[in-house]
Amino acid sequence: MKPAESVQKELAPQKLEYDTTELERELNVVFKPNEGPQTEFLAAPEREVLYGGSAGGGKSYAMLADPTRYFDHPSFSGLLLRHTTEELRELISKSQELYPKVCPGIKWSERKMQWTAPSGAKLWMSYLDRDDDVMRYQGLAFSWIGFDELTQWSTPFAWNYMRSRLRSTAPELGVYMRATTNPGGPGHQWVKKMFIDPAPYNRSFPATDIETGETLKYPAGHAKAGKALFRRKFIPARLADNPYLADTGDYEAMLLSLPEHQRKQLLEGDWDIKEGAAFTEFNRSIHVVEPFDIPHNWVKFRACDYGYGSYSGVLWFAVAPNEQIIIYRELYVSKVLAVDLAEMVLELEEGDGNIKYGVLDSSLWHKRGDTGPSLAEQMINKGCRWRPSDRSKGSRVAGKNEIHRRLQVDEFTEEPRLVFFSGCTNLISQLPALPLDKRNPEDIDTHAEDHLYDALRYGIMSRPRFNIFDYDPSRKPPSQMQVADAVFGY
Repeated sequence: MKPAESVQKELAPQKLEYDTTELERELNVVFKPNEGPQTEFLAAPEREVLYGGSAGGGKSYAMLADPTRYFDHPSFSGLLLRHTTEELRELISKSQELYPKVCPGIKWSERKMQWTAPSGAKLWMSYLDRDDDVMRYQGLAFSWIGFDELTQWSTPFAWNYMRSRLRSTAPELGVYMRATTNPGGPGHQWVKKMFIDPAPYNRSFPATDIETGETLKYPAGHAKAGKALFRRKFIPARLADNPYLADTGDYEAMLLSLPEHQRKQLLEGDWDIKEGAAFTEFNRSIHVVEPFDIPHNWVKFRACDYGYGSYSGVLWFAVAPNEQIIIYRELYVSKVLAVDLAEMVLELEEGDGNIKYGVLDSSLWHKRGDTGPSLAEQMINKGCRWRPSDRSKGSRVAGKNEIHRRLQVDEFTEEPRLVFFSGCTNLISQLPALPLDKRNPEDIDTHAEDHLYDALRYGIMSRPRFNIFDYDPSRKPPSQMQVADAVFGY
């Protein structure tokens, strides 16, 4: 028997060393996906897939092409949706150009808004303008459902309801939901939370609840209890992926002429930018890095913004020899007592060993009445030691300005001065979404979800530095937090 690796190499697609144009002409190839994201979208096995990003990447044609693979299966029943009838007309027009070439004999019914293949396979093309429109599909079942321009739906209601219509009596078909879109639009935030925030681009991940971020699992008592219900994936689209538009440069020139936030969304496919955003410098491609083992000689510390009624955010920082700051861990929880948060922090730090100091919102040193310790003192008494954050006049604006500076790329190292491990999903999602305060553009809007931002600001303003004189590669990692100023609980 051949080794498994040998068999895999034999079965793997081989790189063609000759021009396939003539062969494609002989075989009457009418649609060939562009290499890269378009091909990956059509081949994705995940239950729910979003293909989105810059305008002109070939998303709509990929959406039209995806269900054609099932046109020879009599049990196939598909549904392709746009938000309004006007938008749907454009999609129907493109389908009338493509489908008769792909599937000779396929028929279009204007009355039913339905394609019927010679095999009996059916694809409906319709719209969902209001949430109530989902009721017209009550009792129906589809093995494939596509949403073109998903961010045009302001809430996830339609997407979630139509998931309940996924059903197939033919096991070989499977069930799939597909979506395409550009960043921006009324539904930008919920689509971002569902597909963009949970995992790095192009990585399959278990579907999560967009409110809690928790993985959707089979309930207790089920035969698959504890296992993920299904998986999702986001595949980014770029204009450069579509040679039919990219090669001339005309469409790119048009996109370059747009205002900054629209240009970043439609040309760069940036999901982290919106009009009025405070930190337009943030770019996932340069500021988010995959985790690595942090040398024990690097300075490590933490910062926390506490809140029982809303959320508490804790961030862990490491300082590289080039003074780059790495956010390598986050904790984001709600309705947690200060003493319980202290225990959670200490548990997460087991194995870190060299946390040099912690910075905590200075307001937590305020006494609550005449009796009992402050919240900060309660945490310190648990062994979770802190010093107060900078609350001096102008510290908020100074902290914001320092984050701006650190997000910039250093001209000597050619790296940003601040990066985030990809596992810090809440901070990565929240930081670029923070809006400016309309009354004070030098600061952010404090009504926004800013707990992790405040923790970031506290940590950055603690002015951490890598001490080259303390660097000794042979030194063993310390077993506990280093001793420092006793006034602050060290």
